[in-house]
Parts: sequence; C-alpha cells; structure tokens
Amino acid sequence: MSGVSIKDKVVLVSGSNRGIGKSFAIQALEMGAKKVYAAARDKSKLAELVAQYGDKIVPLSLDVTNQDEVTAAAAAAGDVEVLINNSGMGGGGPMVGNPNEAGQRMEMEVNYFGIIKMCDAFAPILKANGGGAIVNILSVAGLSSFAFAPGYSASKAAGRSLTQALRVELAKQGTLVSGVFPGPVDTDMAKNLPMDKASPDSVVSHVYEEIAKGSEDIYPDPFAVQFAAGVQADFKAVEKANAAGF
Repeated sequence: MSGVSIKDKVVLVSGSNRGIGKSFAIQALEMGAKKVYAAARDKSKLAELVAQYGDKIVPLSLDVTNQDEVTAAAAAAGDVEVLINNSGMGGGGPMVGNPNEAGQRMEMEVNYFGIIKMCDAFAPILKANGGGAIVNILSVAGLSSFAFAPGYSASKAAGRSLTQALRVELAKQGTLVSGVFPGPVDTDMAKNLPMDKASPDSVVSHVYEEIAKGSEDIYPDPFAVQFAAGVQADFKAVEKANAAGF
C-alpha cells in the first residue's frame, strides 16, 4: 500500500483532548494538514485547541462506544482522509477474583468495538475521498499480555487482529491500515507505571513519518522496537518476563 502524507489532508483524531491524541491533532496542523476534526467525549475540553488554531480545528463530541455519536461524527466529517483511532482506556482490573467485570467490558467496548464502529462509519468516506488511511493506536500489550493489565492486553490483542482484518477488507479501496504499538508513553494513563516513557510528541511524529512511507506495523519508540524484536525472537520468553513483571 502506498504511503499517505499528512500534508494537505483532512484528519480526524478521536480522544484528542489530551496526551497522544492532542499531539496528533497539533502535529497534523504543524505538518500542513488542511483541517483536523478533534473529537472527544467532552467537547469543552477542546477549547484550548480551538483557541490556538481557529477554524482549522473542528471540535466534535464523540464517545466511540455510542453508535449515534459515531454516526453523527461521520455525517459531520464527510471530507476526512485520515482517521486516527486514538481513543483508549485501561484499568479493568484482574481477570480472576474480580467481582465487577464492567471495567473489562469497557476496555473491550472502547479499544475493540470502538474501532469497529469508527471504521464501519468512515471506510465509505475514505473510499469516496481517494482511499486515505486508518491509523489504529494499539499497544505492545497487544503483542504479549502484561500481568498487571490482562483485560487491557486482551482488548489490544483484539485490536491488532481487527487491524489485520481491516487491512484485507479495505485493500481494494486503496486505504492504508496501520497498527501502532507504543511502549509506555508519558500520558495520564501510564503515569503510575514505574518505567521509562516516551513523549507523546515523539510517538506522534514517528507515526506520521511511517504512514507517509506506507508502513503497516509501527513501533514508535525504543521500548516498542525492543519488545517487538523480543516477541519475534522468543515469544515464550517475553510472556514469562511479562508474568514476572520484568
């Protein structure tokens, strides 16, 4: 699949009110994107972006688990050429001895079914606009499960499998489908992880560079590169290391 440069493109970023999503929105404009639809569950949290970039930022209220809101976003953003599925959540707790499965269900609703809803709504739009790209923000946890985040890991593994399926389904319409597998990133979600973290800006700039090359699997930081190499070399060794908490 040919690469997709962000310059002069219309981009939609889900979960763009903070962290990686906010950086995706800002860097797209800094790299010459025509317009960015910045989506968040609470549109008021996008006020800073709107104040900074004016009408190049179009704020959208979007909960990716809500079909009506996804449908409304697609109706409002019919010129999108690059879809960045950045919304994500974690914190569902352990698999066994957890009396409340609501957290684990929500991890799957956002990290897996949310991607399905967004891609189903926007794939026809991308086709009409020349193919474009879908970028799914996943995690190295989708390559091998982390003991402290079993539901999150499972949802990201499901997202990885889904990304592969989407790649096949959308190849005929010329849509690049890229999966991004970051290691720990310095965001609110990872603030309590006792590990070195990549900056959101460095992750985002790497992703934009890679989709311009047509890369389908993107490891945007040193931890991710090393982790993916370890999985490829000896999957069981990585699995055991993860279970032991490194």
